[in-house]
Amino acid sequence: MQRIVRGLQLYERKLYCRRKKNRLKNKDFSIIASNCNGTFMYYDMRIRYLTPTVNLVIEMNDFVKLAENLEAYMEKEIVKLESDVPYPTGMLDDIKIMFMHYPTFEEGVEKWNERKKRINWENLFIVGTEKDGCTYETIQRFDRLPYENKVIFTHIEYPEFSSAYYIEGFEERDEIGVLTNYKEQFWKRRYLDDFDYVNFLNSGRQLKSKGQQRC
Repeated sequence: MQRIVRGLQLYERKLYCRRKKNRLKNKDFSIIASNCNGTFMYYDMRIRYLTPTVNLVIEMNDFVKLAENLEAYMEKEIVKLESDVPYPTGMLDDIKIMFMHYPTFEEGVEKWNERKKRINWENLFIVGTEKDGCTYETIQRFDRLPYENKVIFTHIEYPEFSSAYYIEGFEERDEIGVLTNYKEQFWKRRYLDDFDYVNFLNSGRQLKSKGQQRC
């Protein structure tokens, strides 16, 4: 019985992601993201990665700095950083990049260099997350980034910032949790699914979170 239920859940998830992909009209976009939230927007819809920020983490203060001068940073090379973290790490000038889902530093850099050539500079989407060193001042800086299409996922509401999108379920924490995890419910839904990123990618407009809609 458990196997049947599991199969049903996986099948429904596959149909759910397919419906998302069918809704997607904007097919040639580059998501520059601080962590795997951007990766899974591509992955769940089986879209080719047009970005180097795949399967890695950049702490939010570094990420804002990267986004503030993105084209210049993309011209720089990543240098290996010896550290005590259990995954490959490198420095892009003064930006630390943690290749969390790569077996070696060399593979992470190879994929970074390969994918950065695919960036569509005319169709950029900047995606941040209120974690990994993110402070209120970091969100302020993110909100001032000179990009029309940007969003930062937050654990509480920040109505003063147009780019902030509140994801429910992490209010008792100091920061948001792992949004690519599945919720504890019957149908398989990630916390990230609370954000209609297909609409965001299609329209380029910032969407209101549930809390903001109630206001």
